[in-house]
Amino acid sequence: MKITCRHLSLAAAAALVAIIAACGHGSGVPAAGNGPPWSWVSGANTGGASGAYGTLGATASGNVPGAREAPVTWTDASGNLWLFGGLGYDSAGNGGYLNDLWKYTAGNGWTWVSGSQTKDAIGVYGTQGTALANTTPGGRESAVSWVDAKGELWLFGGVGFDSVGTTVGSLNDLWKFSPGTGQWTWISGSKLVATATNAIGVYGTKGVAAATNTPGARESATGWIDASGNLWLFGGLAYDSTGNQSSANDLWEYSASTGQWIWISGSTTTGATGVYGNQSTAAAGNTPGARTAPISWADTAGNLWLFGGYGLDATGSSQGYLNDLWKFTPGTGWAWISGSTTSNTLGLYGTQGTAANGNTPGARAAAISSIDHAGNLWLFGGEGLDATGTAGVGYLNDLWEFTPSSGLWTWVSGSATVNAAGAYGTEGTGSVSNVPGGRYSAASWTDSSGTLWLFGGNGLDVNDNVGDLNDLWKVTP
Repeated sequence: MKITCRHLSLAAAAALVAIIAACGHGSGVPAAGNGPPWSWVSGANTGGASGAYGTLGATASGNVPGAREAPVTWTDASGNLWLFGGLGYDSAGNGGYLNDLWKYTAGNGWTWVSGSQTKDAIGVYGTQGTALANTTPGGRESAVSWVDAKGELWLFGGVGFDSVGTTVGSLNDLWKFSPGTGQWTWISGSKLVATATNAIGVYGTKGVAAATNTPGARESATGWIDASGNLWLFGGLAYDSTGNQSSANDLWEYSASTGQWIWISGSTTTGATGVYGNQSTAAAGNTPGARTAPISWADTAGNLWLFGGYGLDATGSSQGYLNDLWKFTPGTGWAWISGSTTSNTLGLYGTQGTAANGNTPGARAAAISSIDHAGNLWLFGGEGLDATGTAGVGYLNDLWEFTPSSGLWTWVSGSATVNAAGAYGTEGTGSVSNVPGGRYSAASWTDSSGTLWLFGGNGLDVNDNVGDLNDLWKVTP
C-alpha cells in the first residue's frame, strides 16, 4: 500500500517509509480497559476499500465513501456529517484525487450528494458568484473547510485539479455549498493551479480588509470558525507574496458578509522562524513558526488554538515535527502555552487517565482535534514521535485531553508507541478494548452531543497493513 506524506520533504517521506518497514507494525499495544469506549460504526477494517456510491442523493446501508486521506469535513445544524474529496479510491478502486461530497446521518448511513464517483475530476467553475447545478470543485486533498452561521459549507484551496486539469497543483479557490439547493458556488480565487505568478499571496496592509487581498494557494493549512461565522486560516505549504512555495505562518481572516480577506499576522514570505516569547503571555511579536498540517480548535471564548505540525521551531535551523501549543486571541495576539520551542520532541505520557505538569503529546502533524462541552481540547493520532523515539517517526493512535483552566495534558487512551494496529471489535458495539489503528490525515467531526467521529486517513488496519482507510469510528470523551 502507498504512503503519502505531502507535508514532508521527499527525503523525509522516504525515511518514514523505511522506518515503518524496518520497525514493523503493531509495536505499540493499546492499553485495554482504560479510557472512553470507541465504537467501529461502518466501513472496512482493512485498507484500500473502493467507494460504494449507490444512487446519487439516496441513502442506503451499503453506501460508503472509498478509503482516503486528507478529505475535509463539516457538521451541519441538524447533526449531519459531511465529507468531501481527499486522496483515495473511487468506485472502480482506482487511486487519485476525489471530489465526491457525502453526507452521513447517524442511524441512517451515507448519502452520495454530488461530485464524481471516479478519480481526478477537473473543476467546473461556471460564473464567479453564481450557483449552478453543474459547478463543482475539482478533485483535491488537504483543503480547509468551515460552516457559516447560515449552515452553508465553505471550502478553500488544497492540492488537486483546476479547471484545465492538465496538472496537479496547489489551489486558492474559495467555494460555497448550499445544502438547501445542493449547489456549489465558486466565490473567489484562481481557477488555475498556482505558479510563481498565479495564485500567489496578495497581502495588502496588515489588519485592513480589501477586495484585492487573497491568501496564496496552499495545502495542509488549518482553519477555525469564530462566533461571528468568519473563517480564520493559518499556514500550510503555500505560495507567498514573492511566488515562492514553502511552509507558511501567515494568519488570515475571511468575512462571509463582506467577501473580503484580511491579513492578520505572520510573514508575507515563507520559512519564518517561531517567536515564542514568555510562556502563557500574549505579545504582538509572538508568532508560531511556519508549518504544515497543524491541529486547531476554537473555544467558546473566541480564542483560536494551534498545536504542532511539521515546520520551523525557535531555532529555525531546519524543519521538524512540533508539539508546541498556541492560543490566539483576536485583538491581543499569540501566546505560547505549552510544549517545546524545539522540534522532534518525544511524548511524555505519564499515567494514563491522570493529568500532570510533565505530560505532553509528542511532536506530530496531521492529527485530528475535537472540543467538548466543557471547553477541553482533544487530540488524536497523527504522524510523529512517541514516548521512546526508538522506532523513529510513525503512526500514532493516542488520545489526549488538554484542560485550559489547569493548563494540563492527560493521556486518555491508545498506545504510547507508534504503529499500533486497529482493534475493531464488533461493528456497532462500543468497548474500551476497541481503538482505531495509528493514522494521520484522517477526517473528524464533533456532533452536538460532544461525540468525536473519525473517518479514514492513512494508517494501520486490523491486519497491521498500512494504507488508506474508510473506517468510521465514534467515541464520547
